[in-house]
Amino acid sequence: MLGPPRRDATGPTVPRRASRLSTSVVVATCVALLVTSCTGPGGADHSTQDAAPSADATTQARSVARLGDVASSTAGTMRLADGLTPPTNRWFSGLVFGDAPQPVFPTPISWQVTGDGFAAGLPTVTATATTIAGGAAQQVSLDLGATSTLVSAYDSVSVTVEHRRGSTVLGHTVIAEGSPLVSYTAAVAGTIGSASPITRTAADRGTITSGGRTWAVVVDGGTLSASSVSVRRGSTVVLVPIPSGASSAQVDRLVEGATPVTGVALARSASDGEQRTTLTYSSTRATMIVPKPGQGTRGLRCTGLTYATIDGPAPVCTGKALSLAVDTVEPADALDLSGLSASSRSSLAAQVRSDAAGVGPSSYAADTYGGGKDLYRVASLYRLAESLGMRSVAATLKASVVGQLDEWFSVSGCGARTARCFAYDPTVHGLVGQEPSFGSEEFNDHHFHYGYLLSAAAMVAADSPSLVERWRPVADLVAADIASPTATASFPALRVYDPYAQHSWASGYAPFADGNNQESTSEAVSAWNGVALWGAVSGSRSWEAVGTWLLSNEAASARRDVLDPSLGAFPQFRRDVVSLTWGAKRDHATWFSAAAAAPAGIQLIPMPAVAAGYVDAGGAGQIRRVLAEAVPDGRYDVQFGDYLLMYRALAGRSAAREALTEARSLPDEVIDSANSRSYLLAWIMSHS
Repeated sequence: MLGPPRRDATGPTVPRRASRLSTSVVVATCVALLVTSCTGPGGADHSTQDAAPSADATTQARSVARLGDVASSTAGTMRLADGLTPPTNRWFSGLVFGDAPQPVFPTPISWQVTGDGFAAGLPTVTATATTIAGGAAQQVSLDLGATSTLVSAYDSVSVTVEHRRGSTVLGHTVIAEGSPLVSYTAAVAGTIGSASPITRTAADRGTITSGGRTWAVVVDGGTLSASSVSVRRGSTVVLVPIPSGASSAQVDRLVEGATPVTGVALARSASDGEQRTTLTYSSTRATMIVPKPGQGTRGLRCTGLTYATIDGPAPVCTGKALSLAVDTVEPADALDLSGLSASSRSSLAAQVRSDAAGVGPSSYAADTYGGGKDLYRVASLYRLAESLGMRSVAATLKASVVGQLDEWFSVSGCGARTARCFAYDPTVHGLVGQEPSFGSEEFNDHHFHYGYLLSAAAMVAADSPSLVERWRPVADLVAADIASPTATASFPALRVYDPYAQHSWASGYAPFADGNNQESTSEAVSAWNGVALWGAVSGSRSWEAVGTWLLSNEAASARRDVLDPSLGAFPQFRRDVVSLTWGAKRDHATWFSAAAAAPAGIQLIPMPAVAAGYVDAGGAGQIRRVLAEAVPDGRYDVQFGDYLLMYRALAGRSAAREALTEARSLPDEVIDSANSRSYLLAWIMSHS
């Protein structure tokens, strides 16, 4: 079966033996649990739960070396300080990669490099029937006299940009998600020009009004004039947009909170059925913090003011840390078939035999996405056969998957072949599956691809310690590429995941004026489920813990922002699902298809067992609304029709019975390559 055309995140169509890994072998890895603006590999992304997983750093480096390197890196020239791991898949990746720096969107503001300095703005949010947009705005623009920039430090939430004139470092700007502040620190004395007039309210304070928005300017160690700021070495200039409707007393309070932010420290924990995230903003005192709508304001003092964002009105608060908590979503790799009747079990067993008969060496694609989906399909079929007591069929399916994964997880695989193996990119510090697909050599979609492989491995190795030990050297590297909880000499921490946004970013280099993007939240959820399952099977508490944290947060974000979004602030938006999330916009669209079923379908694939715990966001009413949008003519013989029928089954027993009838006659060619008719029927039966 052929899967759907895969979208390229840089352009249109075109898954118990515990051991430990030290946090790093590099001095600059910030061994303290909470450190900001680390300039070692990967920045300062840290976990307070556990160390890096599965083996010591020497073993990890040895496995990387045995893989061999890619023929050449695709990273190109980077605007990045020496010693930093290239920050792929970040909200600010466009500042580093590509011919010129792109605008970035640290909610609630936009920020961009200009010819001589930088510009910031509070985006004007607009909506159409299919798009909610808030593009880059240039309301305050400062002339630093700079001729170039580079990223000199970063963590998972903030980035520090160094401004230079020739070889002279003029100063550094820090911007951070969840902060409306732009914090500039001068490295040399001089005069900074403003493109718009400055209205002085004190020697060190003033306002700039441009583009219909007023910004406060707060200077420490310098003075303001009508058109410029005089600074000495170590002086700071902080810019902050004044929220609409703010009183003079509220403005004074906000200005008091306009102290420079120097970085953001990440901590995570789990207890009492919750996965918790704490983002601590490093500042000399309480600073301004803006949670995304729906995240809550625990521990913050809020003003009653809001900023308009593409997610809706965001509360303007002050404090030291943003604390997030979501319900734990437990990893799962098998459907519960205990409630099936004897006749249902018999008919399902017949379908499993039929699907299993079609599995052979030619059933698997050679790239990480297509091959991963094929492995996932057959591994899921194996679990069904096992659950139904079909031992002989299960053994044959397991042998088939094992034969393929023996190739993928061979440390010397690329020495013998050019596909179904991994090579290491020492420039970007990551694995690239050979052969690459859909931009994976540019680090696009790695979590989507690798999650399928890890899930398949966990499903077939659950009762096979020998397989775990055979695959562990490479499987752990695959997990580390997308989800290492700490930075190591070989991998950055949490390559693709954004703990402020609570979701991942799919584009490696993000060469877009709208920031980074992610389309398939469901494949991201499936990826983290795979990491957690591999942790459980391999005995790594670390992989299991970080995978569950990622899974729970990504699922919560998908429920809140994609599957059942709150759209009351955008009456012009006439769709029920937001299918493509950018830094600067939210689209009801996909990279790969204009078909009505695509936006909802790409949020469901591959419908792992764990999906039943979150994809029914909004309940039966929302499911009916989404299906009316996705299959307005009631026909499911379309791409993703199989997943839409599985989604329909969550709307109630009657809907599940109807979906089961439809699924039995669905044409083979529209069943996705990560799916099988057996799994399609089993899913619906288990919910009917």
